[in-house]
Amino acid sequence: MSILNHKNSTRNLYNRTASEWIRGEPSSLSDFTARPFVLELCEPVAGLQVLDIGCGEGYCSRELRRRGAARVHGVDLSQSMIAAASLQEAEDTLGISYEVGCATDLKQFDDGEIDIVVAVFLFNYLTIAQTEECMAEVARILRPGGRFVFSVPHPSFPYMREAAYPFYFQVEGTGYFSKRDQQFPGRIWKRDGSWLNVQLIHKTLEDYFNALKNAGFNTMPILQELRVTPEHIAIDESFFSSLLDQPLHLAIQVSR
Repeated sequence: MSILNHKNSTRNLYNRTASEWIRGEPSSLSDFTARPFVLELCEPVAGLQVLDIGCGEGYCSRELRRRGAARVHGVDLSQSMIAAASLQEAEDTLGISYEVGCATDLKQFDDGEIDIVVAVFLFNYLTIAQTEECMAEVARILRPGGRFVFSVPHPSFPYMREAAYPFYFQVEGTGYFSKRDQQFPGRIWKRDGSWLNVQLIHKTLEDYFNALKNAGFNTMPILQELRVTPEHIAIDESFFSSLLDQPLHLAIQVSR
């Protein structure tokens, strides 16, 4: 599948399903197992200029603004996602700006303009080449000392379990290395029993760290392997327990 087709596939998926992502509180698995930890890696955000790329309907953008960011700007490829984010901004005005845009071309931002760039589950929709383009743009627009915080599905996760509730990517057998840059469908469930369709363009750990290096990030990253915790089990054992002791996501913070 070409880069253009990957991009169209992602845009079409989220234009169709944007309304299913709207929520005012945690609902999907990764709202519990990933986003709170990513947001903590963004701290401190008070008074800072924040860009949320692949912002979707604005869930993390809103939380970052509530945590005191001076300015939050969200960019997403999907027109329907941006419409959903803008609707929520109109209903509960936080001063967040949103626009339809591409993560690999951030020309609307000047060099060194942004304090923190956040990308929550963006790169599983980008090819290796697009990931490198995006990270180079992030490095350009970050101020010296600025931080880049992002999360991705743990690269080993799809190869460690069958395609089953409450989270999976349907990879075709083995192929951690040979299936790089190939796209696979997946699902992630909400606690109410419904699910969200997601996608994975598989990349290895090496691919992510090479992209960071090629973009000019030379400091030691902070890396967290995110998982189901005892606190999650205490909230809803039936929902979380099948994923216990499995590497679900990676959260990474790196400074410019």
